[in-house]
Amino acid sequence: MVGVLRQADYRARKQNRISRVPYFPMLREDTARQGFFEPANFEAVAAALASDYADAARFAYLTGWRKGEILPLGWDGVDRAAGEVRLRTSKNDLGRVIPLEGDLAALIERRWQAREWKDKYGVTHVSPLVFHKKGEPLGDFRKAWSSACKKAGCPGKLFHDLRRTAVRNMVRAGVPQSVAMSISGHRTVSMFLRYNITSDADQRDAFRRVESHLAQAPKTKIATLH
Repeated sequence: MVGVLRQADYRARKQNRISRVPYFPMLREDTARQGFFEPANFEAVAAALASDYADAARFAYLTGWRKGEILPLGWDGVDRAAGEVRLRTSKNDLGRVIPLEGDLAALIERRWQAREWKDKYGVTHVSPLVFHKKGEPLGDFRKAWSSACKKAGCPGKLFHDLRRTAVRNMVRAGVPQSVAMSISGHRTVSMFLRYNITSDADQRDAFRRVESHLAQAPKTKIATLH
């Protein structure tokens, strides 16, 4: 709202309708990212979602890709023989290629088996989309997502929290920053670090590590001079 008023006043000043532009103090924006899922939270939400939505959520949980990159993903971007998923363009105008390994490979194979669907006449069709519901794009499923989060005991979580969670999981697992960024698609280190959220559990673990380190340190007595 303040931005709109500032623009209006600048236009009025340019047209000589006012002598000066009033000062509008701007509140500092809090850019810290706060939401993330612990493994048990995510699994509970995934269990409460219909399988098509759950698979899209799990892809985000594993890769850190944006929702707008996941939902339009087609089979033309998946090379099952090479074991790769290719994103040709993204929010930052950069494409990326990620390998299919472990849970991610199993997820894509499950979606491959689900690519066929039947219409009300019993005719079989093949969806060009990896994530679909009876051939239709998943579209906006915020209502289903909100309901699943409430059922799982973590209301208020956002789908975008899965992106933050994936980044943090990779950092926790010791994945090099540059590799993690190549998977999630973060272009700058500063933006990547905003998604690397430290939780209370992380901080508690840090204190335990320091305590353990100090406990193992030599306890040699230092002579004092008199």
